[in-house]
Amino acid sequence: MIALGILLAFIIFIVVEALYIAYNGQPVGRPNVARQEQTFGQGPALRYAILGDSTTISQGGDYKRGYAVASANFLAKDHRVTWRNFGISGARARDVADKQLQQALLFNPDVVLIAVGANDVTHLTATNKVTTALQRTIADLQHQNPNVRILLTGSPDMGSVPRFPWPVNYIADRKTKSINKAVAKLADTNHQTFVPIARETGPTFRAHPELFAADKFHPTNDGYKLWIPVINQALRTSGAGDARVGP
Repeated sequence: MIALGILLAFIIFIVVEALYIAYNGQPVGRPNVARQEQTFGQGPALRYAILGDSTTISQGGDYKRGYAVASANFLAKDHRVTWRNFGISGARARDVADKQLQQALLFNPDVVLIAVGANDVTHLTATNKVTTALQRTIADLQHQNPNVRILLTGSPDMGSVPRFPWPVNYIADRKTKSINKAVAKLADTNHQTFVPIARETGPTFRAHPELFAADKFHPTNDGYKLWIPVINQALRTSGAGDARVGP
């Protein structure tokens, strides 16, 4: 019965969203993203990797004004930061583990931001499958560098997304909370840092739908701007600046 309920919820989710997109959503382009290593700042060397989904490339906004660039600049205030963005639009937790992790390991990071979860919400991925994929990612990063600092955002508040009418928004809200609770526990168990994007910015997104782009799904520049202090604060409290200096 539980499996049938999940299947029914998924069917409702997909059908209603498809109809809503057909009549309301407008596609947004993907920003140009510099994929090569970039280095700036002065001080001890630090290698910073970003993994995740379309939010890592600021889809719906301007990449240079998104949290990827902003967080790298934050670390560069007192470090010489070499960083790369491995995030891909549409990625789920398993995509990070299967397709982005190996590239990140070759980069040998000291600090890793993993921003993934939204697409697991929309695909109603089983929560244990999300945490299993993230655990694999964390374990491999820690095996390479026991001192690595890893930050996990979980999902943004998908119940706030204007594209989703009722009951899709209700399902998305419940799924967001389920995934984030599990990801926060996973971060704590592995002595890493959970970044509470949904908790800290969700209420503002719900009150201001203008913070969403034309597709009524991705944030605008002003929307992404809300994430930046939350991520930077997490970088500060995680001790990212004290991570092992890379080669």
